[in-house]
Amino acid sequence: MRVKISADSTCDLPREIILKYDVGIVPLYIVKGGQSYKDGVEITPDALFDYVDSGAGTCHTAAVNIADYTDAFTSYLREYDAVVHINISGALSACNQNAVIAASELPNVFVVDSQNLSTGSGHLVYDAALMAAEGAAPDEIASRIAALAPLVDASFVIDKLTYLHKGGRCSSLAALGANILKLKPCIEVTDGRMDVGKKYRSSFDKAVLQYVSDKLSDADDIDGRRIFITHPTRVPPEITRSVVETVKSYGIFDEIIESEAGCAISNHSGAVCLGVLFYRKRGKSASDASDR
Repeated sequence: MRVKISADSTCDLPREIILKYDVGIVPLYIVKGGQSYKDGVEITPDALFDYVDSGAGTCHTAAVNIADYTDAFTSYLREYDAVVHINISGALSACNQNAVIAASELPNVFVVDSQNLSTGSGHLVYDAALMAAEGAAPDEIASRIAALAPLVDASFVIDKLTYLHKGGRCSSLAALGANILKLKPCIEVTDGRMDVGKKYRSSFDKAVLQYVSDKLSDADDIDGRRIFITHPTRVPPEITRSVVETVKSYGIFDEIIESEAGCAISNHSGAVCLGVLFYRKRGKSASDASDR
């Protein structure tokens, strides 16, 4: 049985993985100047940053609609026997709800809520693609991926809260306070939602290295199969190189993959942000995040 793996554009997988496993990507929309553009197809992160930084206005994300999902799934089913589609967390977007509605009208389409975003969901998409390549049945893939979702540890350190504030995801007071105190907050995904974790008070380059050290300190609870180092296009390359070398120095991971964030994620994080995303052996709960 041939199984098509697909995801929405927030999964931020590198193009080479998408092409190698023929992963279908269904783009979210970026609303800029009153016009809607398909993420990664009709607009790039650099174009988004240029628009916002020019003072012309802010951009907003919009979920994939039911019609788009129906068209995508129908197209996939012309070539494949079944589809397993993995979405950004249903607590963060209407994408999952819309995909479920579209799938209910079609045969052999399985929708999985990743409970995550960016390469947090990208891990699940990648593993689903590996399972499909090995000949696993679609219902088995969907079940195994749903079981893996709570084990993903996804977080980012953000240089400035400007974009989160403009997007309505943090208050003016919080953004102002963070900027004045030069705080670099860690945004963590817990139970499918974004929470604020540790706040680093230093320059961004120092903050991300301390963040990596904090995240990788409990090696016994880390699944070493792979780690994604994900960031927007405008993070200085010397910072990403330093993070890659630091991660390598721990000797935990079999695979270290650098990935660029697409428009949907970059629109909330801003131009300077970086995350390390990997599996844990045990799931992370809200109480774990609050303890940090």
